[in-house]
Amino acid sequence: MKKLKIISFSLFLLASLGCGKNENQDYQSNLDKAVRNIHNSLQKELKTSIPSLSVYVVSPKGTLFSTITGANGTVINENTYFRFASNTKNFTSTAILKMMQDGWLHLDDEITEMIPGTNIPYTPDGADWNFPNKSQITIRQLLQHNAGVYDITNDASKYNINGQTYTEYMLDNFPDHQFSTSEYVKILTKNSLTYGAPNTVYHYSNTGYSILSEIISRIYSQKAGMNKTYSNYMYDYIVGPGTKVPLKIKFPELASDKQLPAPYVKGLIKYDSHDEFTNLKNTSAHIGEGNGIGTMKMLSEYIRSIMKAENVLNASSVKLMRTNKGPATTPEQHNYSLGCFYIPGVGYGHNGATEGYLSMMLYDPETDFSVVVLMPFWDLRNNMKDFPKCINTLNAAAAEAKKVVGY
Repeated sequence: MKKLKIISFSLFLLASLGCGKNENQDYQSNLDKAVRNIHNSLQKELKTSIPSLSVYVVSPKGTLFSTITGANGTVINENTYFRFASNTKNFTSTAILKMMQDGWLHLDDEITEMIPGTNIPYTPDGADWNFPNKSQITIRQLLQHNAGVYDITNDASKYNINGQTYTEYMLDNFPDHQFSTSEYVKILTKNSLTYGAPNTVYHYSNTGYSILSEIISRIYSQKAGMNKTYSNYMYDYIVGPGTKVPLKIKFPELASDKQLPAPYVKGLIKYDSHDEFTNLKNTSAHIGEGNGIGTMKMLSEYIRSIMKAENVLNASSVKLMRTNKGPATTPEQHNYSLGCFYIPGVGYGHNGATEGYLSMMLYDPETDFSVVVLMPFWDLRNNMKDFPKCINTLNAAAAEAKKVVGY
């Protein structure tokens, strides 16, 4: 069976939205029609069946769910589990901002500085952690992808093994390997890998968010007086039963913890030679940047409550999340701020791509409109020529959903 490649994308279609409002229109019928048309159009363009396309909308106009199932798909609903990949970055940003609110860290501290109230640095100070520009990098810059941290997971241009990224190679050859941030950072150090000095270049970096997960773990361990992990903090302070908006979202960290909760949808990858359904995944390679598991309804509840300052973040922190872009970030580089991007006219949030799964969550504060889009499909044929069309389908579905409900 052909092994899978790990890919994270943050590609955005800046859609132009139509205006107008018809109080008498059948929003559900219009949404169903739009989802069906987008799904059919993509199938025709790619000349293949697509398992499903689903859209979940919440707004003052009501709550709507629409899904279309292809010939090779299974019926899903808003409570079906899937891997939401880089949407995890927004949760990591929430965790960092929550720690900031609680006085546990300062965004503009360099990551070599001490955790407030301790003599322990935010990141380990051993030789393996002496990666390029480390002493100049701040927590804020990591959130903004302005830290210059080379992406071990996605980028094979400066470091690779037989043409694969380190993560791809290890997953292909050692699928049960327990990954760690320290092993990623050791590669950065040993090979002097960097995109440049902080605030001089924007470059999307999963490895930068892996470092943030290490920082969260180290701070929480100091506050708890015992070893704690990124997932421990997420459960205790962000999504667990004792939090303000409890959600059964999971952030698995063990290489052995591969199975999705039921009910779940499998992702489909279409290769030149064969099709492959996937749901099992070693997420230890993506802690803090892409290891989240949840449902469309859960993501909707999360993004709405966070962006409305009705969850763990106050209004000031939410404003930072939405608007605090680094100096190296330009509109052409997706309006990225603190684990959050903006699609004009649609909303704030994030997207995610991991083996066979594509998803997006967005919220618009001006209209109180939120949308979650899920398409469990990757087209990797023809050297991935059509993969961007799959990504852009998420953007098109989100924009069209907002239009058809009258915004």
